[in-house]
Amino acid sequence: MKIFVINPGSTSTKLALYEDDKPVWVGGAHHPLDDLAKFAHVNEQFDYRKQFVHDMLAKADIPIQFDAVIARGGLLKPTPSGVYAINEQMKHDLIHAQMEHACNLGALIADELAEECHCPAYIADPEVADELMPEARLTGIPEIERISIFHALNSKAVSRRYAASIGKENEDLNLIVVHLGGGISVGAHRKGLVVDVNNALNGDGPFSTERAGTIPADQLVELCFSGRYSKRQLKKMLNGRGGLSAHLGMNDMITIAAKAEAGEEPFKSVLDSMFYTIAKEVGSRYIALKGKLDAIILTGGIAHSEYCINLLRPWIDYLAPIVVTPGEDEMGSLAYNAWCALKGERTLQVYNPK
Repeated sequence: MKIFVINPGSTSTKLALYEDDKPVWVGGAHHPLDDLAKFAHVNEQFDYRKQFVHDMLAKADIPIQFDAVIARGGLLKPTPSGVYAINEQMKHDLIHAQMEHACNLGALIADELAEECHCPAYIADPEVADELMPEARLTGIPEIERISIFHALNSKAVSRRYAASIGKENEDLNLIVVHLGGGISVGAHRKGLVVDVNNALNGDGPFSTERAGTIPADQLVELCFSGRYSKRQLKKMLNGRGGLSAHLGMNDMITIAAKAEAGEEPFKSVLDSMFYTIAKEVGSRYIALKGKLDAIILTGGIAHSEYCINLLRPWIDYLAPIVVTPGEDEMGSLAYNAWCALKGERTLQVYNPK
């Protein structure tokens, strides 16, 4: 079965063609910043990104004849994980999403492409996958409820892969999955459900290369009303210009880790602190699982760095065995989800949030 995969990122669009679960073509590119600068809002990029997909397929001489098209899920309303057929409600919610990101365009492009070749269009395990237990939702302010936004696609995929590697089902295990990337999410996976996880996008949990993580609330309020920054600038501090970018003026983890390993300051101290905040989040998830934990999985791009992994190990290695699965195979995970749906091995979910 031919499965076409679309994964729009902030400055790139990744594409791939799979036959069953095997990649036979991989394409895509980073979009020139000058091209993207023409658009005031992400939704305005739809025609540009759609034409890019058509151009890439034409260049590779790949006919639009697929058995399924699947895209990275966008910032929808909270919904459980799983494989979803793209429907009108989903498209409406992506077009009118409160949070802007290019990933919101994926399902819209996939739906139109699927119409051309009369095949189903799917998304799987969107970033807003919500399986939080009731205790994990409330905060001390009734108007503010904790939100599940994390690296659901990769976190779910590495969990299933680890379970298969030890001859078990994902639903048999309790896991903590730490996705180490531009954002950092730490999820408590209890029998296949992510019952607690930090909002890895908008100011919750560890700080990362460009995100501020949890900030002392009173000090943040004082900063908000200091008159020194606009609302937009403050939001950028939380997501985009916080974390290592704010402390070190860069977000290149390869360079930062090399300088820290050489003992150069402030790189070493700041990186030590970042991994301490990650370890504290792991401890919180250990509590969420009541200490019943089979493994801690470390994944994402930063997991390629042995130095960084070794900063984290001493804080958490007494809790459970550590499994390192570097990188992220979002394209493969999407293709696998579509393949399983086509074979009837995964029940299609209906997107119909409250």
